[in-house]
Amino acid sequence: MKKTFYFLAAALLLASASVIADESTIIDFTQLDADCVNDENGNPTQNSHTVMDYSVAAGMTYTDEQKSLMKTSLALPEWEVVLNSSAQSVTSVSLSQVVSAPVKEEAAVPFAGKSVMGVRIEFPEFAANALAKVVPAFDIPAYEPLSSADADGNRQEPTDEEKASGKTLFEDGYGVVKNVGTIKSIAVTTLGMNYPHSLYVMLKDNDGVERRYFMGYLGFDGWKTLKWNNPNYISEVRNREIRVYPIYPRGLPYVKFSGFQVARDAGKVGGTFIGYFKDVRVIYDKALLTTDRDIADEDLWGIITKKESDAQNAEMMRFGDKQVNRYLERAKMAQEENSVYDSSLSSEANAQQ
Repeated sequence: MKKTFYFLAAALLLASASVIADESTIIDFTQLDADCVNDENGNPTQNSHTVMDYSVAAGMTYTDEQKSLMKTSLALPEWEVVLNSSAQSVTSVSLSQVVSAPVKEEAAVPFAGKSVMGVRIEFPEFAANALAKVVPAFDIPAYEPLSSADADGNRQEPTDEEKASGKTLFEDGYGVVKNVGTIKSIAVTTLGMNYPHSLYVMLKDNDGVERRYFMGYLGFDGWKTLKWNNPNYISEVRNREIRVYPIYPRGLPYVKFSGFQVARDAGKVGGTFIGYFKDVRVIYDKALLTTDRDIADEDLWGIITKKESDAQNAEMMRFGDKQVNRYLERAKMAQEENSVYDSSLSSEANAQQ
């Protein structure tokens, strides 16, 4: 059976007088509602499309019950705010958080009635440059196979339809865009509240290189699209340097969302920052053209499959180690409702009666 493979976009560019870039949503926060893995009160805690089981990296010392709790996802409350050293304090770390923020049904926006990302950051009140990163609970995997999950967050075997799609789990607005060549522009839909802070988008490519892009300042009121335009983007094909690479077995280039960065200048107002974000979109040139080959190279050699399988396994191990350590720390935390102090007070009161 023939498979789909890729030619370099240079062939098309040479035959064309202009460049037509593609636009994709790299992450859409309205898709990240919690809808599975209920807590003790019956409320869902994880997002079924992005839920990941990190018990595979936990070892054999945990019970099946403990391993069943080792799940996380891109559900908005699972995201984190990471402050730099000049912004860290006990108060700022405890109060800075990410929540799911419902948009009113009567709001005059296309996503009315849905939930977006809401962020609270506690910057220092005194004059100091401060940075805060808003990052997912784990580094978004680029090679995780597309599959569904049940109500308990257990991933199912991929169906024939999911396999035939050729997509991975975190594409289509869940954090990854494949086949990305030169990025022409990046856009963020955000609700401004007149804060003077600057906003950056952080993206990571298939070489593991993370770059940040300055989107602008948040000193406005209402919904707005902030946009970064690549100053080095060349629209005229004749002025481009055309590079030709071997067609097989190159992997498919991608970019993935690694977070926001909010920067507070020492000369600006500090204290509490509140921000809301709907999505991040990228406009880019395709790295490769899709075509049907006369010989199914991958069926014959299997080089890309092995490379992507190795990369997927490496991603899962890095992801799992961090999550297991957090699970252990959470298990060691004090449980106020069952504290020894409360029990001793209760026993003393009963003795006095």
